[in-house]
Amino acid sequence: MIKAIIGRKAGMTQVFTADGKVIPVTVIEAGPCPVVQIKTVEKDGYAALKIGFDKTSEKALTKPQLGQFKKAGVEPCKVLKEFRLDDLSSYAVGGEIKADVFAAGDRVDVHGVTKGHGYSGVIKRWNQHRLKETHGVGPVHREPGSMGANSSPSRVFKNKHLAGQYGHENVTIQNLEVVRVDVERNCILIKGSVPGPDGSVVTINDTVK
Repeated sequence: MIKAIIGRKAGMTQVFTADGKVIPVTVIEAGPCPVVQIKTVEKDGYAALKIGFDKTSEKALTKPQLGQFKKAGVEPCKVLKEFRLDDLSSYAVGGEIKADVFAAGDRVDVHGVTKGHGYSGVIKRWNQHRLKETHGVGPVHREPGSMGANSSPSRVFKNKHLAGQYGHENVTIQNLEVVRVDVERNCILIKGSVPGPDGSVVTINDTVK
C-alpha cells in the first residue's frame, strides 16, 4: 500500500465521457487529512501512518485522544485511523493529505460499514422464497420453512440461514476505478457504488490486487 485517505460518502451521480457514455459514480469528500503520528519499526514495532478526518471541538474528545492532536500540533478530528504504508518518507507530522493523492485512472479499494437493516427475516436477509399461497400453508408465508430435523439429529445445524441482524458490517469493495479528482472541492469520484449510507465515513487506499 502506497497511499490512502479518509473520506465521507456524499452520494451517487453520473458523469459523461468524451464519446457520450454515462458512468455511474460515487462522490466522496476526501480529506484534507492531517498527519497525527508516524509510527516506526524501531519505536513502535511496525511502520504506520495515523491520520485524522473531520475537525471537531476539544470538548468532544477525551484527554488521551486530545493529547495525540496537541502533540502533533494539529486541530482535533472526529475520525482517527491508521494505515500501514510501504513508504512513509514523503509524510511529516502536521502535514496534510488531500484528494490529489489519487488521480483519474487509479485503482483503489474502498472500506466502509454497510447500511443497517436491523432484525430481518429470511426473505430480506437471505433472498429466500415465500411459502406457497395454497390451502394448508400458513398462516405465515414468510417463514424459513422446514428445519429438516427429526429425532436425529434433533437440532438445527449451525450456520443455517435464519432471521437475524442484517447489515451494519465492515465491507471492502476491491479494484474500483477513480474517474475524476476535484482538488478544489476535495472530492474523489469513484466508478460504481461503495458500502455505507450517504454521510458515512469510508477509507480509500491502493488496491491490493
